[in-house]
Amino acid sequence: MTRISNDPADFADEALAGFCDVHADLVRQVPGGAVRRRRPARPKVAVLVGGGSGHYPAFAGLIGAGFADGAVVGNIFTSPSTQQACTVARAAESGAGVVFTYGNYAGDVMNFGLASERLAAEGIPAANVLVTDDIASAPAAEMDRRRGIAGDFVVFKAMGAAAEAGYVLDDVVRVGRKANSRTRTLGTAFSGCTFPGAGEPLFTLPDGHMGLGLGIHGEPGLRDVPLPSAAELGQALVEGVLAEAPDPSGARIAVVLNGLGSTKHEELFVLWGTVAPLLRAAGYEIVAPEVGELVTSLDMAGVSLTVTWLDDELEELWLAPAETPAFRRGSILGSAADSTDDRAEAAEVLSSPDVPAPTATVSSREYAAACVGALEEASARLVELEAELGAMDAVAGDGDHGRGMVRGAGAAVAAAAQALEAGHGAGSVLAAAGDAWADRAGGTSGVLWGAGLRAWGESLGDLEAPNADGVAKAVSAFAARIAALGGAQPGDKTLVDALVPFENELRGAVGRGNSLAESWEEACAAAQAAAAATAGLTPRKGRARPLAEKSVGTPDPGATSLAAVFAALGPAIIAATTEEVPA
Repeated sequence: MTRISNDPADFADEALAGFCDVHADLVRQVPGGAVRRRRPARPKVAVLVGGGSGHYPAFAGLIGAGFADGAVVGNIFTSPSTQQACTVARAAESGAGVVFTYGNYAGDVMNFGLASERLAAEGIPAANVLVTDDIASAPAAEMDRRRGIAGDFVVFKAMGAAAEAGYVLDDVVRVGRKANSRTRTLGTAFSGCTFPGAGEPLFTLPDGHMGLGLGIHGEPGLRDVPLPSAAELGQALVEGVLAEAPDPSGARIAVVLNGLGSTKHEELFVLWGTVAPLLRAAGYEIVAPEVGELVTSLDMAGVSLTVTWLDDELEELWLAPAETPAFRRGSILGSAADSTDDRAEAAEVLSSPDVPAPTATVSSREYAAACVGALEEASARLVELEAELGAMDAVAGDGDHGRGMVRGAGAAVAAAAQALEAGHGAGSVLAAAGDAWADRAGGTSGVLWGAGLRAWGESLGDLEAPNADGVAKAVSAFAARIAALGGAQPGDKTLVDALVPFENELRGAVGRGNSLAESWEEACAAAQAAAAATAGLTPRKGRARPLAEKSVGTPDPGATSLAAVFAALGPAIIAATTEEVPA
């Protein structure tokens, strides 16, 4: 288990601060992550790696010459927010554009995608490269749905070397996508990992078994199988990866045998004694293999095998020198990559423009106070449900949903209260709450709730307090924004399964002339019933999808938390609404 912590909620932040202090000669902390200590001597593409904490040396440990220019770091196993990604990108950008590269997880895709749009609007060219190397997470015909696991390391290395060599943005992206298309990984877990402060691991295995097809966010393997000998395990990993060799493939390969956090190097060396001969017997020449901990999952015991089929360009980039806190190859001396001048923090543009002065009416400010009270109730309810939501999420996910929702709601309350004190109306207060929720919670649920609350606020505006019809329209705006951003449909086993019934029932009841109190009660009942019914569904979206069968019988945590939040929001919203029946 993870034994060293203060407040578990601060673990990721404290770990990043400590890392940056230890390696102050190479990195410097900025809001949202870290960047290289020194600026490039000339404009170069900034390669920005990122994702949740808990995977060291990924992601911050890979910052340095020949590798990453910066890392965007979220909470444990949680995507960093859009704002974090933008802040790190502004700090790392040197005039040639930025490229975000990360594993294929819904929260990362949403947040880095939104960050790229914001940066482009500011005049900073931005691109994205997703890693999809995990062969166990989807069939070969659906490679775009596969997760990114230890193959991250090879893809990141190729892109970092290309940027260091002076490749332009489009070519760095091309190299990254080529490396990803030629990379395959298969892993297995021997035991689950434990969050800081938690007393139990996210999953357990039957005695004498391992979980084949693991993820790197504490998810269990796709199926439990008897624990084999090292020779048998090596054969299973090699056969699984080679069965998916790209066509054409070539005979030279980069190989990474990766420990997940608690598997000792000696054990990996024993396993390598089987893996390497099998690869050579299959006709391959191994180029600069790496054996050790490169992409981990807290204290999980497990191992993964990654193979990248090299062409001449990828081999040159794989062998290129690099100097980072966690990885060094060759000599970076003589490189023109970095100047001798430290970054001038005061010169960096790290945040968005200031919020305009408030122009709200008295009635909207009064309604805004009720919105703050409603958010406070929702936050308190999520604190009560945190452990339950985390347990639901751990069945087929990474167990972070409860913690993320608590962090997001708490940040939303603080931001809403600050906006209210500054004189803003209901629309601006909810927009501020949404932005803070997304920034603090991170992950898929964070970006969805943040975008939804902002849409709710935009629908209300700052000029008047809404009637029942106005509230229903605001909820519809909330639902529409989430549907557009997340792409989920009813039946996918996501929060949408509770949101759509809530919206439909509320809109219908208000339209029939029912009071907002009656309408809200009916909508809550529909959402709660729908959330409970998700226990019978198999997930078709998100991190739980590869473990679909294991999730059957457990309600979706996102749908459960949404139903609980809307029930908590109701009393304050109803009491402040100007008219119970639409005009």
